[in-house]
Amino acid sequence: MDEYRQTLVTAPPSPSVPVSSPVRLDELFARWVAYLDVRPKSVETYVCAVRQFLRWLHKHGKTANPAREDVLAYRQFLAETKKPATVQIYIIALRLFFQWLAAEGVYNNIAEHIKGAKIERYHKKDYLTIEQVKNVLGRIEPHTERDRRDYASLLLMITGGLRDIEVSRANIGDIDAAGGNAVLYLRGKGQDERADYVKLTEPVITAINRYLQDRGETKPTAPLFISVSRSSRGSRLTTRSISRIAKQRLRDAGYDSDRLTARSFRHSAITFALLGGLSLQETQQFARHTNISSTLIYAHNLERAGNRGAEVITGAIFAS
Repeated sequence: MDEYRQTLVTAPPSPSVPVSSPVRLDELFARWVAYLDVRPKSVETYVCAVRQFLRWLHKHGKTANPAREDVLAYRQFLAETKKPATVQIYIIALRLFFQWLAAEGVYNNIAEHIKGAKIERYHKKDYLTIEQVKNVLGRIEPHTERDRRDYASLLLMITGGLRDIEVSRANIGDIDAAGGNAVLYLRGKGQDERADYVKLTEPVITAINRYLQDRGETKPTAPLFISVSRSSRGSRLTTRSISRIAKQRLRDAGYDSDRLTARSFRHSAITFALLGGLSLQETQQFARHTNISSTLIYAHNLERAGNRGAEVITGAIFAS
């Protein structure tokens, strides 16, 4: 990412330009990129978003002194060509860009208060039933390292409600103990340090141990789940790989639907927690939702119970 950033900064910062003078935003773009103090992935996202806007301006012959009407027209273009979530991210990036320009005294904030897209507050992915989960896991015969990896990772996702990024970033050394329970400490989205954890039930610990014994790996800093393909053997599973594994195992079980993906395992875990008797607040804690409004999306039937998310799900899956 450092090399990526350096390729964009092709000129030293220029002195402030009066707003009344012709201003070429593409010349200020590199200065803004150098100014950003966010995670590399966020830099990449913002750069892509603003660069798209500059290309749109160039295509429409408006490379100098664009107006608020141009931003509104660009938003309409995005709405016709992009998904609502993408439109939202692109508009946020534009607002940050023009906010910086105004703070630098080089251009008016023509994107101020411009809204993004309305994102519907419902899930576009389905959740699985307990029987479907049993079917998916039951069709994985753990005879090879690949099978044991897939079984352990999917069981971890469905009992702990893990996101694919949390599975990808997990290291062997993140398995530890807390409050007398075996746990997996998580490094989630936007996090570098271990910030939270999920409890590991006995079947999950057993599945992970079998997989690691097959690998013969014990180094704490090693990835918990690795690739077994010839081209990338031993490398950390990416979120794309995890999504592909989940999708293939779903298809193997006969569930070939666009609405069933790796995300469905997390949706299922949170839904099972609610239906299993956890309260809204307990489910929020189990799901690691910052805002309880996110948990409300899953609120099918709430009852007061102990905080037993992983145990409730594991008990249902492995009940005789």
